[in-house]
Amino acid sequence: MINFTLRQLRYFEALARHGHFGRAADDCSISQPALSVQIRDLEESLGAELFERAARQVRLSAFGEEFLLRVREILRSVDELGDLARAHRKQLVGRLRIGVIPTVAPYLLPGMISALTRDNADLDIHVRETVTPKLLQELAEGRLDTAIVALPISELSMTETPLFEENFVLVRPREDAEKPVPDREMLREMRLLLLEEGHCFREQALSFCDMGAVRPREILDGSSLSTLVQMVGAGIGVTLIPEIAMPVETRSADVSIARFADPQPSRTIGMIWRKTSPISRQLMEVADVVRKATCRSEPVNAPQAKIS
Repeated sequence: MINFTLRQLRYFEALARHGHFGRAADDCSISQPALSVQIRDLEESLGAELFERAARQVRLSAFGEEFLLRVREILRSVDELGDLARAHRKQLVGRLRIGVIPTVAPYLLPGMISALTRDNADLDIHVRETVTPKLLQELAEGRLDTAIVALPISELSMTETPLFEENFVLVRPREDAEKPVPDREMLREMRLLLLEEGHCFREQALSFCDMGAVRPREILDGSSLSTLVQMVGAGIGVTLIPEIAMPVETRSADVSIARFADPQPSRTIGMIWRKTSPISRQLMEVADVVRKATCRSEPVNAPQAKIS
C-alpha cells in the first residue's frame, strides 16, 4: 500500500517549484537534510524517482512531472477546505496571501496592510511581489488567495473588481519644467526609459506612445520605477510613471512632472481571485478596505507643468 503524508506533498511541490534543495528547504522552514530525507521517503513509498539530481539543481523526472500536476490539484483542494471553514466566520482570520505587481506594491502596501490589520487583528498577511503573469499562475495553482494587478486580465476563471484608476505622468529633467508637454508623436522621437520586459506598465506606456515597432536602441530598460526616475534626474532621458508612485519616487530626484493633455494615459488597478474561492465574500470586503487605503493626500514635491 502506498503511504505518504500531506506534508511530504508540500515538500515535493516546493522542490519542484524551486529546483533547488536549499531554496525549497528555506521555503518550507526546515533544514536541507530533513527535506532530502522526506523526498527520499516519498520516492520510496511511490516506488519511483521524482527528480533527476545534478550537482547544483534538481529536475523533475517524467513521472515527477505527471505527479506534480496531481499534487497541485490535491494541495489546492486542501487549501480550499481551510478557506471553506474561514468563509463561515464573520471576520477573515488566518493567513491571507496577497500578490501585488511591482508598480503598485511599494506605494500601496503600507497603508493597505495597516488598514487590514487594524480591523482584522487575527489576520496573517503574506505578500508576494512579482509581475502579472507569475501572479496569475500562482493564483491558478492556489499559492495565492488574491492579487492586485492592472485590469482587465480577461481570465474566465478569475473574479476581478476595480480598486482605483490613475493617470500616467511624464517625468523629465528639472530644467525642462517650462517646456511644452510632448504629445505621442514627440515622445516617439525622445529617449524613453521604460521598465524591462515582463512588466505590464511597460506595455501600457508603449501602447500610449504607439511604439509597438520601436527600434530597441531608442528605449532604455530599468528594473524599477525608482531606477527610471533617477536616470531621468541624471539627464539620460524621460519616462512615464503612474500617479501612485509620484510622492515616493520624485521626492529626492532632480526631475519635473508634467501631465499630458486629455485624454490622459491611465490604467485601472483592481483585485482578482479565483471564482471557486470559498472566501470570495471576505475578499470583496478586503477590496473595500484597499479602496479606502488608496486615498492619497501626500503632496508631490517635483515641479509640475501645466497641461498643454
